[in-house]
Amino acid sequence: MKRLAVFVSGGGTNLQRIAEYFAPNQDVEIACVVSNNKDAYANQRAKNLGIPLLLVEKTYFTGDLFVERMKSLDIDLIVLAGFLWLIPQRLIEAFPNKIINIHPALLPKYGGKGFYGHHVHEAVVAAHEKESGITVHYVNEHYDSGNIIFQAKVALSETDTPDDVAAKIHVLEQENFPLVIEKLLLAK
Repeated sequence: MKRLAVFVSGGGTNLQRIAEYFAPNQDVEIACVVSNNKDAYANQRAKNLGIPLLLVEKTYFTGDLFVERMKSLDIDLIVLAGFLWLIPQRLIEAFPNKIINIHPALLPKYGGKGFYGHHVHEAVVAAHEKESGITVHYVNEHYDSGNIIFQAKVALSETDTPDDVAAKIHVLEQENFPLVIEKLLLAK
């Protein structure tokens, strides 16, 4: 049995898609959802899906007790699905090449601190980019700078608004993120 931990901060659409994708697979389980936002709709999604939810405060998240908690759950892969905090070095060291993130742009463009969600799409539109996409990458001690695992692209038109870009990116996330997770789990 391969065990996932999914970290969330917002709506949880990627959490929902990952859970639905792996539901028929008896060899993969979402062991827990970790949320840093008590008001995130992702928390309700976790409850609706029957997945244990762990709400974390910053001091707990950055400490040794959190690392020990994750180790005790026998996690094979930590998946950041719209999680907005920087991952602490001690967690990265405890789970080397076992923490991945999805970013709503083609890294290395439009990555780093402050580049998340709509901020990314607004920057892409402002720069008149002809394409955007998603990047799945390993997590290191810096925002959006870990080794790239997978990218998918989508064409943009001159009339696309940030909302239009967001919708196109959402489709790419929903189609590709569970497949990348599955491939990584099978490789381990």
